[in-house]
Amino acid sequence: MLIDATLPPTGLSAIPSIAQAAESMGFNTLWSTETMHDPFLPGALIAEHTRELNFGTAVAIAFARSPANLAYTAWDLAQASSGRFILGLGTQVKAHIVRRFGMPWPESVVGKLREQVEAVRAFWNTWQTNQPLNFRGEHYKLNLMSPFFNPGPIKYPDIPIYIAGVNSGLARLAGEIAQGFHAHPFHTPRYLREVILPAIQQGADKAGRSQAEIKIATSAFVVTSPEEKAFVRAQIAFYASTPSYRPVMQLHGWDDIASQLSTLAASAAWADMAGLIDDDMLREFAVIATPADLPSALQERYLGLVDRLGIYIPFKPGERDEFWKHLLQGI
Repeated sequence: MLIDATLPPTGLSAIPSIAQAAESMGFNTLWSTETMHDPFLPGALIAEHTRELNFGTAVAIAFARSPANLAYTAWDLAQASSGRFILGLGTQVKAHIVRRFGMPWPESVVGKLREQVEAVRAFWNTWQTNQPLNFRGEHYKLNLMSPFFNPGPIKYPDIPIYIAGVNSGLARLAGEIAQGFHAHPFHTPRYLREVILPAIQQGADKAGRSQAEIKIATSAFVVTSPEEKAFVRAQIAFYASTPSYRPVMQLHGWDDIASQLSTLAASAAWADMAGLIDDDMLREFAVIATPADLPSALQERYLGLVDRLGIYIPFKPGERDEFWKHLLQGI
């Protein structure tokens, strides 16, 4: 397994030092999220201030952007970094797309994301080969690319696209058209094994691909202290309250708990939610180990299930450096 890190939510001025520390520490890839900040802007600084560290978005919200926006930004970052950029795309949920980004929610989430990925690649093909842009789908009809707006070919045009998701529909889509799948941190090994991996295989089979062509990435909840236990319980409860994430809970027979959590979340009773996550649930969702035993515990849980693994805490240089060094040396 490759071991990755995640940027903390921070201003751009802090990115160079974090990226350099991540590269020095030995992480394979540094991911940026789209929570409090734009996920792409750190990439330009990572490309400039590192030499070998891969980086990408985990994730950029696809439905908040047009295919052209995504294509231009990814093209520039791939060129600037000599091919170290990975475009990770997620859909978010309807409330955020409509009420936070002010964009329409599609009738088919899988259908629109498929079209977005295909449209982005149509731009890239036109720029690399100078063939006319001619993409026609249900959501996008793209046929205008004059030389004034064409950035032209680059040395590393094969930009990997990872799709993120919780449920089987997006996992199947990743198997069909993507180079990777970001499995949501809200997962259990059983859910990965029985739902996600078979869905990716179905998509790969449909497209005549090998499942080995699709890299599985995720981040793990870990509990190495009482403080982390409280934090992880709260995070599990938050994610379990999301109606579209219900299949994870249903697989384990926890549908009633998920319904209770959704009701509490709707009334903003956040403080009451973590108490519904008992120890059995915690063990399914999180790796519980001492810091010394964590590398072996992670390997025991994830070897054979994922290709890239991170921890559900951001990497902050100067904080827990020995923890990160032990983790990287141990896996």
